[in-house]
Amino acid sequence: MQQLLQQGPAYDYDLIVIGGGSGGLACAQEAAVLGRKVMVLDFVVPSPRGTSWGLGGTCVNVGCVPKKLMHQAALLGQALTDSRKFGWEYSQQGDWATMTEAIQSHVGSLSWGHRLALREKAVTYVNSYGEFVEHHKVKATNEKGQEAFYTAAKFVIATGERPRYLGVEGDKEHCITSDDLFSLPYCPGTTLVVGASYVALECAGILAGLGLDVTVMARSVLLRGFDQEMAEKVGASLQQLGVRFLRKFVPVEQLEKGLPGRLKVVAKSTEGPETMEGVYNTVLLAIGRDSCTKKLGLEKIGVNISEKTGKIPVNDEEQTSVPYVYAVGDVLEGKPQLTPVAVQAGKLLARRLFGGRSEKCDYVSVPTVVFTPLEYGCCGYSEEKAGEVYQAENLNVYHTLFWPLEWTVACRDSNACYAKIICNKLDSDRVIGFHVLGPNAGEITQGFAAAIKCGLTKQLLDDTIGIHPTCGEVFTTLEITKASGLDVTQKGC
Repeated sequence: MQQLLQQGPAYDYDLIVIGGGSGGLACAQEAAVLGRKVMVLDFVVPSPRGTSWGLGGTCVNVGCVPKKLMHQAALLGQALTDSRKFGWEYSQQGDWATMTEAIQSHVGSLSWGHRLALREKAVTYVNSYGEFVEHHKVKATNEKGQEAFYTAAKFVIATGERPRYLGVEGDKEHCITSDDLFSLPYCPGTTLVVGASYVALECAGILAGLGLDVTVMARSVLLRGFDQEMAEKVGASLQQLGVRFLRKFVPVEQLEKGLPGRLKVVAKSTEGPETMEGVYNTVLLAIGRDSCTKKLGLEKIGVNISEKTGKIPVNDEEQTSVPYVYAVGDVLEGKPQLTPVAVQAGKLLARRLFGGRSEKCDYVSVPTVVFTPLEYGCCGYSEEKAGEVYQAENLNVYHTLFWPLEWTVACRDSNACYAKIICNKLDSDRVIGFHVLGPNAGEITQGFAAAIKCGLTKQLLDDTIGIHPTCGEVFTTLEITKASGLDVTQKGC
C-alpha cells in the first residue's frame, strides 16, 4: 500500500497532446521515442465554407506547404514570360483545377505520412475534439458526437489558430479565407483580398502571379510588425505585378453570393464619411487569426488565457499557470507564430519533460520569409525596433538595391530588389537585423540566420568571399550606409 501511495495516481497516458499540428506532433513523437505512453487528440472544425482536412495542422494542410506550392506555380508563370527573352517559345495557359489537384494530392500524402509516423512510434491518434472536464481528465468528442474520456499526467495544448472573420452580415456565407483557397474547386476570378498581413499579401501575390485581377483592401500599414521600409517595397513589387491597393478602407457588407458568382462589396473609409463600392468574384479575408483556446475547458482547470488575445501565457519552459499543462505553437502569448518554432519548442519540451534534458527554445532572432512573388526574408530586428532598443545614433544601416543576373536578359526592374543589414555600433557592428527582398529570399535568409546566431558582424561579412553570380553575395559587398546619403540605385533596362 505504501508503495502505491508513493507512485501516485495511475493515468491512462503519460502525455496527451491536444492538437495535431506541427508543434503537437513533434512533441508527441519525441515523447514516444523517449519511451512514454502518448495520445494525440486532433479534430478540425470545418470552415464556414465546409473546408476541413486531416492530420498535420495549418502548415501542412492550409498554410506553408500548399502556399509555397502555389507560390511556385505563380513563379513558373513569370519564368515562362522571362523565357521568351532567352529564346524559348511556348503556348502559355494555366489551369486552376490541375494545379489544385496536384497540390492537394501532395498535401494528402503528407497528412497520411504523419498518421503512419504516429503509428510507427506507438502514439495513439484519436480524431476527436479534446476538452478538459476536470483536472488531468479530458473528454474526446468525435464527428458523430460520440464521447470518450481519457486521463494523463501531463498535457500539451497545441491547437493553433484559425482565420478571423469581419463580424458583419454575410461574411461567413460569402467570403473565403486561406483555409479554403488552396483547395478551392473553382478559379476565384476577380478577387478582393481584405487585410494587410503576410497571409493577405502572399495570397494576393499568388493570385496575381497566376494572372488573376487582384485588389488588396488594407485598413492601415502593410505587414504590421515587420520592417516598414521593406513592407512598402513588398507592396510596390505587388503593384508592379498589377495588384491594386485600397488604403484606409474596410468592407462592411457583402451581397449576391455565387461560386464564384459576383459579390458586391460596400466599404467605408476609416478616416471619414467616404464610401466605395466594387464587384468581385471572390472576397478573401486575411485580417488576422484567432487562437483556438476558447472551447477547450481550460477555465475548468484554471489555465490562464489572455483576455485581449485569447492566447496562453507561459514561462520560459512553455509551462502554463497549471503546472502539468504546457503549450506550444501559435497559441502562445508573445511568441513567433511559425511552424519551425513550434516544432523546435515541441521537441525540446518533450526532452525536458521525459528525457532529462534542459535546453529551452530560443525565440530570439528567428528567421522568416514572406512568400510574395518577390520574396522578403528577414532575421532579427526591424529598423524601427532596433532604433527603439539601441537608439538610432548607435546603429549603422548598410543597404543597396541590386539587380539579379537572371533578371538582366529578361529586362526586369533593376531596382526592385533590396538588401539591408542593421548593425550595433556599440558591439563591434554586430548584425542585429537582416533584410532581403529578392528571388529566393528564403534560401538566402536561412544561411545568414545561422551566422547571426553565431554573432555575425559587418567585418565578418566583409571578410567572407561571395559566390558569384548570386543574389546572396550582395551582403558580402555592402559599403553604403543610409547615413551617408549616397545613391544605391542600379542602372539597367
